[in-house]
Amino acid sequence: MSYDLHESLRDNVRILGDSLGRTIADDLGTGFVDKIETIRGFAKRGRQGDQQSRRELIEYLRRLPDRDLLPVTRAFNQFLNLANIAEQHYRARFRRVEDYKPGSQPVLSELLERARRSGHSPRKLVESLAGMRVELVLTAHPTEVIRRTLIQKYDAIDDCLTAIESSTDYLERGVRAEGRLEELISQAWHTDEIRHERPTPVDEAKWGFAVIENSLWQAVPDFHRDLDNLLLETAGERLPLDAAPIRFASWMGGDRDGNPNVTARVTREVLLLGRWMAADLYLRDLEQLKAELSMWKANSALKAEVGDVAEPYRELLKRLVSRVEATRDWAKAELDGRSFEGGPIIENRDQLYAPLLTCYRSLCDVGLDTIANGVLLDTLRRVAVFGVTLTKLDLRQEASRHAQVMEELTDCLGLGRYREWSEQQRQEFLLEELASRRPLIPRRWDCSTESREVIDTFRIVAAEQPEALGTYIISMAAQPSDVLTVALLMKEVGGDVRLPIAPLFETLDDLNHAGEVIDRLLALPGYRALVGDGQEVMIGYSDSAKDAGQLAAAWAQYRAQETLVEVCRRHGVDLTLFHGRGGTVGRGGGPAHAAILSQPPGSVNGSLRVTEQGEMIRFKFGQPDIALRSMEIYACAVLEATLLPPPAPRAEWREEMDRLAAVAHGAYVGVVREDPDFVPYFRAVTPEGALGRLPLGSRPTKRRQDGGVETLRAIPWIFAWTQTRLMLPAWLGSGEAFARRLEDEGGLEVLQEMRDQWPFFGTYLDMLEMLLAKADVGIAAYYENRLVDEPSLKALGEKLRNRFTRLHEVLLQVLDQQELLENTPLIRQAIEVRNPYIDPLHGLQAELLQRNRDADGAISADLSRALMVTMAGIAAGLRNTG
Repeated sequence: MSYDLHESLRDNVRILGDSLGRTIADDLGTGFVDKIETIRGFAKRGRQGDQQSRRELIEYLRRLPDRDLLPVTRAFNQFLNLANIAEQHYRARFRRVEDYKPGSQPVLSELLERARRSGHSPRKLVESLAGMRVELVLTAHPTEVIRRTLIQKYDAIDDCLTAIESSTDYLERGVRAEGRLEELISQAWHTDEIRHERPTPVDEAKWGFAVIENSLWQAVPDFHRDLDNLLLETAGERLPLDAAPIRFASWMGGDRDGNPNVTARVTREVLLLGRWMAADLYLRDLEQLKAELSMWKANSALKAEVGDVAEPYRELLKRLVSRVEATRDWAKAELDGRSFEGGPIIENRDQLYAPLLTCYRSLCDVGLDTIANGVLLDTLRRVAVFGVTLTKLDLRQEASRHAQVMEELTDCLGLGRYREWSEQQRQEFLLEELASRRPLIPRRWDCSTESREVIDTFRIVAAEQPEALGTYIISMAAQPSDVLTVALLMKEVGGDVRLPIAPLFETLDDLNHAGEVIDRLLALPGYRALVGDGQEVMIGYSDSAKDAGQLAAAWAQYRAQETLVEVCRRHGVDLTLFHGRGGTVGRGGGPAHAAILSQPPGSVNGSLRVTEQGEMIRFKFGQPDIALRSMEIYACAVLEATLLPPPAPRAEWREEMDRLAAVAHGAYVGVVREDPDFVPYFRAVTPEGALGRLPLGSRPTKRRQDGGVETLRAIPWIFAWTQTRLMLPAWLGSGEAFARRLEDEGGLEVLQEMRDQWPFFGTYLDMLEMLLAKADVGIAAYYENRLVDEPSLKALGEKLRNRFTRLHEVLLQVLDQQELLENTPLIRQAIEVRNPYIDPLHGLQAELLQRNRDADGAISADLSRALMVTMAGIAAGLRNTG
C-alpha cells in the first residue's frame, strides 16, 4: 500500500474539513471555530498520551454554556460524516478491499486462474457463475442514522472530489467543483441531521428503492459486463443472458417480526411501489433503446412480429413502452386508490424480457453483435436481476403468532387447544390438513385482530405474482410444526403460491437443535411432497450472540451449519443457508469475503442468502463504484467457497473450540444473566434509556414494551454498548477462554496453529482485533464516573474493564503482535484520524445524559437534540451502530 494512496485520503479529509470550518465560521463566527479547534486540540493531545489534555478536554466541555452544546456536537458530527465520505471515495477510486488487509484483496481473474490450475475446466467456471445464486437481502433494521436528504448531499460531495481530482489539465473545472463543494457542505451544515419523526416501513422501503435507482441500476450491468469480458478472455464465452449470479431481495415492508407497523396493507403498498419504480426505471432504458436502435436489418422472427416496417426495432420497442407506461399508471392508480382504465400491463418478468430478447437475437442474427451487446444487453441484464419488482420481498413473522392463529382456529372448530398439544399431535394434525382437499378455515371466522392480520398477510401472498415475493421466514422457530403451520396457512389462504419457508434459528439452544429439527422435518413424507428437493434455513447472528456471547454463538453457528449440510445431503435436498448478519461484530458483521470463506466446507455450494442492513447498505451499495466492488467480492468469495472450499477443521481443533466456547459462555452468562448488578449498571452507564427517542427505524426498540433488558432487541443492545466504547457484547467471555488456554503447556501453539490454518478461527480473531482497536476503556470509565454513583455498580464496571484489558493482552499473544492492527494499517489510520473528533462527542454525551437525568428527562429541546446528535456522530465515527 503506497504512501501516495494514504496521502490522497488525507488530502481529501483536509479539503472537506477546511471547507466545513469556513462554513461554520460564516454561520457562527471565527470565535466559535476557535472553540472547536481548542476542543480538537485537547482531544488530539490526549490521544497522544497527554493525560493533562484529557482532563482539560472534559473540564472545557463541562463549562460550555447550553447554547454552545448543540452547535459543538453538530460540528464534530459533520466532520465525521465528511471523513466517511473521503474514505468511501478512496475505496471506490482505488478499488481497495473492504478490510484493507494487504494480500487479502479478492480478484476474480486470479481466482479463475487458480480454479483452472486446480483442474476446473473453463466450461465449469462458466457453469458455476451462471448457476450461482447469491441473494443480498436489504433490511430496514434501525441502524442508518443519517437522513436520506443528507445522504444525497454527501453523494454529490463525493462527485465533487472526483471532479477536483480529474481537473489537473482543466483548472476551471476544478474551480467550479470546489465552489460546488463549498455550497454542498454549507447545505449539509444548515440541514437538520436528526429526523423529527420515526420513519414508517414505507419510508424505509422507499429508501431501499432509492439505493437501487441511484446506484445498483448502474452497477448491476457494469458488474455483468466486467464478468462477460473476463469470461471471454478465460473461457471464450459470455455469461448466459438470463444468468443473475447476484440478485436482491428486501425485508423493507415485509418484516413484521415484533414490528406492529408492518401490516398487510403496508406490504401491499410496498409491492406496488416496487412495481411503479421498476416501470419508471425501465421506461428510461426503453426510451434510450428506442432512440438508438434505428437499424433496418432484422431477422425473420422480428419481422414476423412487427410486420414490414422501416424500423422494426423501434416498432417493437414502441409497443413495449406502451405496456410499461400502462404498468406504471396502473401501479400509481392502485397506490392512489383509483380505478385503472388503461391498456394491458406487464404482469411478469417474461413479458418484459421476451421482446428485448427478440431484438437481441435479431441483431446477432444479422451480424450486428456489437450493437446487441451494448445498451440492449445492459437492459436484459437488469431484467434478469431486478425483474419487474426491483426486489423479491421476503415476509417474516414470529412463530408464536402462527401458533396463536392455530390455537384460535382449533378452539373455534371444537378440536381442542392447539398450544396444549404435544409436538407429535401438532405434526399429525397439520400434515393431515395439508393433505386434505377441504378448506379448514371457516368462511366467516371471527378471529382476533392479531390473527386476522396474519391471515391478511397470506391473502397478499395469494394476490401477488410469485416472482414478487421471496422467502417466508419464521423467527424463533424451534420445532417442525412451526414450519408446517406456515405451509398450512399458505395452502389455506395463499392460493396457488408456494413460497420457500425458512425457519430462523437464533438462540443458542435453537442453533444446537437446528439439525435435529430439519432432519425430522425432511423425514415427513407430506412435507417433502410439498417442498420438493430444496430447503432454506436462516441462521441468526444477532440474538444468538446476545443470548450466549459472541464466541459461543459463533461456534454454535458454525456447528449448526455443518449439521444442516450433512442432514440435507443425507436427505438428498439442496440447502440454501440464509445468514442474518448485522453490521457490527457483535451481530455477525465483518468483511464479506473473509466471512464467506470462513464458513464450513459445503455450506456455500453456489448459493447464499445474506442480510445487508442499515448503514451497511450505504457503505457497500450506496454508490455505483462501491456497489460494483461489493458484488465482485461476493461473487469471488462464493465461487471460491464452492470450487475451492476450505478444509474441514481437525478433530483436535473442534475439541479446542468446544472448550473455549464453554468457558466463554459461562463467563458471559455469569455477568449478563447472573450478576444482579449487571442490568442496573447497563441502564446507568449507557444511553439505552435515551435510544427510544432516536427515530432511527420503524421498529420499536423492544419486542415487548413491558419487558426488561432480555426483551431488548439485539440492535439497541449493541448500539448502547458501542456508544460508550466498551463494545461489551462482542468480547465478553473471550478473554477468560483464551487466558485459561494460555495457562496450559502448548496452549499458545495450538491457538496460533488454528489461527493460521483454520479460516473460521482466523477470521474470528481478525474481527476481535478490529473491535478491540475501536474500543476504549478510558472512555467507558469516564461514562461510569459521570453517570454511576452506586459503589457496587462501580465495582462491576472496574471488573469489566479489567477483563477487557486481560483480553487485549492475550489476544496480542495469540496474534504474535506488539500492537493491534499491525497488519491492517489503513483501518488503524482511519480510527486514529477519527478519534480526536469522536472523543469530544463522548464527553458531551455523558454530560448531556447526566443533565437529562438530573432534570428527569425534561431538558430543553436543543439539549435533547444535541444528545441525539452525539449518538449519530459516535455511530458515524465508528462506522457501526447496531
